[in-house]
Formats: sequence, C-alpha cells, structure tokens
Amino acid sequence: MAASIQIQLMGHVVITADGKVYDNLTAKSRKGVSLMQYLILERGRAVPAQRLIREMWSGRKSENPENALKTMISRLRVLLGQIDPELAACLSSTQGGYCWQSRPGVSVDALEILDIYDTLSHQVPPEDREALTSRLLTLYTGDLYHSGDLNNGFAMVNYLRREYLDAVLRYIDQLKKQEAYNRICEVCRVALRVDDMDDQLHIELMQAMANLNRSAEAMSEYRKLVKVTRDYLDAEPSDELRACYDHLAQAGRELKFNLDVIRNELAAQGSDRRGPFFCDYRAFKEIYNIQMRNLERLGSTMFLGVIMLGEPGDGMSSVSRESGMAGLQEILRNNLRKGDIVTRFSENIYAMLLPTVNYETGGMVMERLERLFYLAFPSGDISFHARISPLGK
Repeated sequence: MAASIQIQLMGHVVITADGKVYDNLTAKSRKGVSLMQYLILERGRAVPAQRLIREMWSGRKSENPENALKTMISRLRVLLGQIDPELAACLSSTQGGYCWQSRPGVSVDALEILDIYDTLSHQVPPEDREALTSRLLTLYTGDLYHSGDLNNGFAMVNYLRREYLDAVLRYIDQLKKQEAYNRICEVCRVALRVDDMDDQLHIELMQAMANLNRSAEAMSEYRKLVKVTRDYLDAEPSDELRACYDHLAQAGRELKFNLDVIRNELAAQGSDRRGPFFCDYRAFKEIYNIQMRNLERLGSTMFLGVIMLGEPGDGMSSVSRESGMAGLQEILRNNLRKGDIVTRFSENIYAMLLPTVNYETGGMVMERLERLFYLAFPSGDISFHARISPLGK
C-alpha cells in the first residue's frame, strides 16, 4: 500500500497516492464516485443495498437495480484498485449492504472537516479554535462534490457549507475581540471564494477594512457587490448591507487628515527595538517609543511627517494609487536621511519620524519631496498633501 493516500471530496474528487494525483475518476465512473462518496460520509456504517438503490435509482429507469448496484460496486473496486489495492479494500460488502472502512494511511478531507465541526461545537480555547479554523479554511476548497446522481445529495452539501460559514463567522468574532483586522480580511477573502454572495462575510470584510483606515477600499468592495447583486440576481442589496454602507459613508465624511490620529496610535505600544529603516507599522511604533524616551535626556527634537496621496472621494483608481505610492516610496528612499524612519500607515498615507529637525527644515523637506513627486508624476492626476508636527508629551 502507498505510504499515504489523500481523498479529496471538496470541490472536485481527487485521490493522491504517494504524491501521484488521480483527478479523472469522475470521467471514468461518475455514478461510481458518487456512490463512493456516499459510503465514505457514512463513516464506517454499513448501508443496506436497498437504501443505496433508493438513493441512486429511485424515480429513474432501471430494469434490475440490484444487479446495477453490484456492477457499479465491482467497477468502483477495479477503479480504486488501479490506484492502490488497499484502497479498493476500503470498500467492503456486508450482509445485505456495503460500507467504507478507511485503512491506516488513508485520509479524507470531508471527514476531517466533519471532525473539526464536531470539535468546534464545544467550548475550545481561543488558540485551538484559531488552529482548527485555519485548518478548515485550508481543507474547504469548494463545496462537496455533487454530481446529481444522489436523490438527497444536496443535503450534505448544504450542511457542510452552512457549518463552514458558521465556523468562520465565530472565528471572526474572536478576531474582532483581538482587533486582528488584517487577519479578518484574510479570512473573509478565503471564505468568499466558497460563497462570494454571503452578505455577512462582505460586511465583516468591509468593517475590518474601515478599522484599518481602508475606508475607500471598503466602499469600493460595497459598490462591486451591489453591481454583482443587480446584474446576476436582479436584486437590491439587503438592509444589513445598506446599513453597513451608511456607516462607512458617515465614517468617510468624518475622516480628516489629522496628525493626532497617528500620534495617538503611536503612543499605544512600547518596545526596546530600534533601527533606522523602512518598516511596518508595528516596528514604527516600537521605534517611536524608544525615541520619545530619549528626547528629554538628549535634548534633541523629533517631528512626525505625514504625506497623503489623493483625497476621499476623488475617484482615484487603486492602480493609480498603488503606482503613486510606489513612486513616492522610491522618492522617500532616495531623499530622506539615514536616521529617518518611514512606514506606510494606510493605503494612501506614509508617516515618517524625522529626528533633529525644526519646523523650517522640516517644511523644506516636505517641499522638496512634493517637488520631486510632481516631477515623477507631472500629470497632476494624483494630489500630494503633506504636514509636519512636533512629537512630545
């Protein structure tokens, strides 16, 4: 027997044995694969032949369904035996029926998913819920394969999808308590591949974006969803989506280019790490706190500079914005001093710590950066806004 055999039933039926992939099983015997799936999901329980006949042939023409079932079982064993003899042995006959008993080394994604659902239905520590849901997001590559050959085939498909979405939303609730908004965006993106019309997933995604100062991206997400809903479903957005949109619109109107927002964010966390470089926002806050502790002792000064490209509601495309931000990054890299620290605060804002400057020299720095930016982007389609402010208690 192969050292390991993985049976994938989610999305498509694929069997992998020692790294070799068999993905044409449904082309060889679609009904046989559906029967195999049905028996696997019974989790070792024997299924009477008459029940299988009702599932496979009820309401369909068959002169001798008993013989048809036996023939299908025989052909399925041959098909599985061509992959591995032990795999064929998983399909066994019982008195008056058939069952599937996975041998050691044989794993099935749908069965692991059912085990995860069972575990998550109980109280589990947050770290275990995170690990189990992350595994679920990996396993659930699409809805359970359904060929239409089983009379009640959609029941298990719908059950697995419903439990999947419930598990994901419970995990998102946990992430919201941790304020892990980037992770929420990742989880929603993965889950939306399974159900791209689920309102709640879209709402959670847009709210997480708003909490990451990505309100413009959240509004764009809403507009795309409304267009798809109208074009393909001939329907208007739900009341919940409209309420989410109203909240985002109000937040957008109240959003100001305000240095205090960044100053307050910076004051929230300390660290003993230091170093002059382009860095992510977490490292930026760590460096800020070290610098703030040294200002009074060293008698030096430090300013916070902020550059924003575009304005709320200016209609700038994401492609133009990313192009502008990439160009601005190179300008900052080539024209700021070694001791300056820069981070991308949001989708269209760079923030920087400028030690040992005053208002006059800081203003000159910003003017030079603005001039260089418009030299690089002379069309004027992307507006450049800069401010500078002292940091202190």
